Amino acid sequence: MFTDIGALELVTLVVLAVLVFGPDKLPKVIQDVSRFIRKVRDFSDSAKEDIRSELGPEFKNFEFEDLNPKTFIRKQLDGNEDLRELKELRSTFDLKKEMNEVADAVHGRESQPSSLTGAPAAGTAVNGAPVTAVNGSPDLVKKDRPDAGERPPYDSDAT
Repeated sequence: MFTDIGALELVTLVVLAVLVFGPDKLPKVIQDVSRFIRKVRDFSDSAKEDIRSELGPEFKNFEFEDLNPKTFIRKQLDGNEDLRELKELRSTFDLKKEMNEVADAVHGRESQPSSLTGAPAAGTAVNGAPVTAVNGSPDLVKKDRPDAGERPPYDSDAT
């Protein structure tokens, strides 16, 4: 019931209760509160038993915690075979490795050179300007200088 209350909050509540009710009335207040909580629990238990008896014998294993959507979905997915296959597939997929491979390919650090057909080689002209290969990869080509009316490309590393 009070699983999310820490030690500091509990001490604060006790000090506040002593200040509000005083040390003389505090034991009586604690007894009244505990009696009230006990009555609420008894009422709740009797209501649950009444509902179970009204539902009939086919719902004798019915738990009210199953009405919580998270619990219901968790129970439904535990017995599902498709979920087990999905977990196996998820364990074989390494997102970090895939991202590193993509980053290496983008930055031209690929160990096996990938060949694009039609890609200009180093020294060939693109739009009439001499070009050079970036990091030794013919896939990534940069111009030596931009054309006269052309804006220089945006360089995110320079900002």
